[in-house]
Amino acid sequence: MFPASSNRTTRSTAAVKTFTPALANRTLPLVRSIVHEILERANELRGKTALSKNPESDEELELIQQDILRLMEELESLGCSYKDWDFEMGLVDFPSRIEGEEVFLCWRSDEPDVRYYHTPNGGFAAREPIPEHLMAEHSDN
Repeated sequence: MFPASSNRTTRSTAAVKTFTPALANRTLPLVRSIVHEILERANELRGKTALSKNPESDEELELIQQDILRLMEELESLGCSYKDWDFEMGLVDFPSRIEGEEVFLCWRSDEPDVRYYHTPNGGFAAREPIPEHLMAEHSDN
């Protein structure tokens, strides 16, 4: 029904953009708009799939799926990644570094700004608050 996540988990390591909390938060208005659209289209897809007599060959459903993929690619072009494969909460990761370690700044669509991070293996369940001294910094890498 929804786009396969396997296509969205690989990213070239040659040019990975890294975000400071300040940069992630400055990017957030555009990210928020894209995520809102992803969630709307996914909700539409769920509803239309339930009503479709033949969802596997329904062209309208295919177009909605393609639109969702295009929106996810738009996030990727900004340097962040959509991570909510249930299309319920609108979860986005921003590559970053904290104390020399690779991490992901993590934002959920019901949060006012980017305040949390997790390790690459930790995921959403292992989120921790971004250290206060990094939230106060205004420099971008």
